[in-house]
Amino acid sequence: MTTRDYLEYPANPGTSVEVSAPRAVGPSGRTRYDAIIVGSGPNGLSAAIVLAQRGLSVLVREANSTLGGSVRTLPLTVPGFLHDIGSAVHPMAVASPFLRTLPLADYGLEWIHSPIPLVHPLDGEPAAAVHRSIAETAQAVAPDATAYARLLQPIVRNWPHLLPELLGPILHLPRHPLALAQFGLHALLPATTLNRRAFRSERARALFSGLAAHSIVALDHAATAGFGLVLAATAHTTGWPIPRGGSQNITNALAQHLLSLGGVIETGAPAESLRSLPPSRAVLLDVTPRQALRIAGDVLPHAYVASLERFRPGPGAFKIDWALAAPIPWSDPLCARSATIHLGGSAAEIAASEHAAWHGRHTERPFVLLAQPSLFDPTRAPAHHHTAWAYCHVPNGSTLNRTTQIESQVERFAPGFRDLILARTTHNAPQLQQSNANLVGGDISGGANNLSQIIFRPTPSLDPYRTPAEGLYLCSSSTPPGGGVHGMCGYHAAQSALRHTFS
Repeated sequence: MTTRDYLEYPANPGTSVEVSAPRAVGPSGRTRYDAIIVGSGPNGLSAAIVLAQRGLSVLVREANSTLGGSVRTLPLTVPGFLHDIGSAVHPMAVASPFLRTLPLADYGLEWIHSPIPLVHPLDGEPAAAVHRSIAETAQAVAPDATAYARLLQPIVRNWPHLLPELLGPILHLPRHPLALAQFGLHALLPATTLNRRAFRSERARALFSGLAAHSIVALDHAATAGFGLVLAATAHTTGWPIPRGGSQNITNALAQHLLSLGGVIETGAPAESLRSLPPSRAVLLDVTPRQALRIAGDVLPHAYVASLERFRPGPGAFKIDWALAAPIPWSDPLCARSATIHLGGSAAEIAASEHAAWHGRHTERPFVLLAQPSLFDPTRAPAHHHTAWAYCHVPNGSTLNRTTQIESQVERFAPGFRDLILARTTHNAPQLQQSNANLVGGDISGGANNLSQIIFRPTPSLDPYRTPAEGLYLCSSSTPPGGGVHGMCGYHAAQSALRHTFS
């Protein structure tokens, strides 16, 4: 095989992947519904399930020919190699208070845990890692073992109380204020500040910087430490698993459960406006504010429109999918024990990369997030072959090709990697948006995660899911708690609809 570059998704992406939900499924003949959900990402499907559980008639409309938004799996390189087009590793899905209540295993969803949730290779010394146990992780970041344990043990101990607080509206009366306040003392800090105060070693600082960089915000900004703490806590509680067969199986399981409740799903059915939808009592939009304005701007008051227009997308992403002739030849064998690898070297290098993307610049050494699912899930590739994907953060809307920079970061810690590439598919930020309109400018978080947009997401409101238009709700990752495959934005939006429209 020769190396090939594909710059667009296949014209008919569903043909080579088993997708349980066909183009139009569910009870037929209905002309009006209690609720219509626009968008079939995990939040849209979760919202639909909550409403269908109450016996309401629900229709999900999806513009693409396959369900799932970015939670899909396609043969992006060559036949037989399955690639997650977006999210691949799912700590928040297994932690989600809502998704954990659903019988998704009954529909074939199976989680695979790699032996180590996360490995972070370093130059010239053994890799750092986040293990399932705090004690083992603490040893991995010695001489900061005591500091790491002191930081994470209270969070993990309070996790059953903290998680529901963190995965809901930010402006609320907390049920566990002491636990939340203790967490907030560290979480509201910039990651660079927490690193400086908590740790002395480069190992610990680099490991935590990689975790905090999932915020896709410059690490000297407030609250970026919170992202690192939450991700570390999920590793120590529920883990960082991958779904057997690909992320599409999360979507398929949600869709099949919705169908079992009487829901209806339509694909290839874009919503151009509210008037283009069948009659209903409520409409829930699993879309960004920009799309919500296009669909429903004419029924919203000017002040609310202006507020949505001020909502800012975050930096974009540049992503590569590889078909490989063999496993990635990591210099440190610890890297072969994890499905998730952070490639960024030192804390300073990671901070510089994230600062550049946030401020509209590129760097020659980007922080790279890499997943290698086929090491633990043989369904992803032909025998003795492998798949991997990686992405780095770039300025929103960037069209610059970052293949060389990303592959150089992999080669830095895995010499000989390029020799194993059979085929690659690359997607810049606008191409990611083309595949999923919610990824505005390549933003994979539904909006920038700066502190003001964490608190007021997408507008200042005690009920950020409910719009001023009667029966119209937002349920996307542009609402609290934001990005991630957890379904909680959809869950809370549906609860708001039950209170205000269906009470």
